[in-house]
Amino acid sequence: MHYLNYEGLLDEAYSLDLVVKEVHLSGNKGRLKGNRIAIKKDIPTLKEKACILAEELGHHYTTVGNILDQKNAINRKQELKARIIAYNKQVGLLGIIDAYEANCRCLYDMAEHLDVTEEFLLETLKYYKGKYGEFTRLDNYIIYFEPNLGVMKLL
Repeated sequence: MHYLNYEGLLDEAYSLDLVVKEVHLSGNKGRLKGNRIAIKKDIPTLKEKACILAEELGHHYTTVGNILDQKNAINRKQELKARIIAYNKQVGLLGIIDAYEANCRCLYDMAEHLDVTEEFLLETLKYYKGKYGEFTRLDNYIIYFEPNLGVMKLL
């Protein structure tokens, strides 16, 4: 499997006629306004920039209007929708299986294999645990979220 790194996500953005610029932002690490995505310039790694850009692309696909006020429940729901798109785009259940097949046995190795930050991977796994509960099945695999992350291949 191939997961989109920062350059791949930039290509996706450009194919959607979005302009991506790295700028000095205060507060947010990324922001979408119209057809422009701003990524905070001083983010140290391309891996972290990719996680942020994936979420901003999620906003492009799902968000309507200004959702900066996160005290508003509707805005929080739109924020979550964009994050879910990023989680599925950058990790996904298939990514968890792919990391297992690549012999990744710890979160660090898994994050490296998927080219995401450990923080992003932990957020993704927390979301999947909330969505699926203790485990889920995909094709010939069972992915366990409780008591720890685990993958079992069925014969």
